Amino acid sequence: MIEVRLFATLRNNRGKIIYLEPEKYTDGMQVLEHFQIPREDVAIFLVNGSHSDPSGPIKDGDILAIFPPVGGG
Repeated sequence: MIEVRLFATLRNNRGKIIYLEPEKYTDGMQVLEHFQIPREDVAIFLVNGSHSDPSGPIKDGDILAIFPPVGGG
């Protein structure tokens, strides 16, 4: 399984932690498409705790953490 952890506004109507079948997803962009998250809405994309590009490969057992841009003033 691939564990996907969504943070802040990306959780809205999606959940906090979601598990996906690894056979259906070979890269992070496919995961973003699954959740209908535009690439520009992602500020930080981690694979197993390391910064990664969403177009990079993912595999069974990976943990993805996806963060939106931080707002504030």
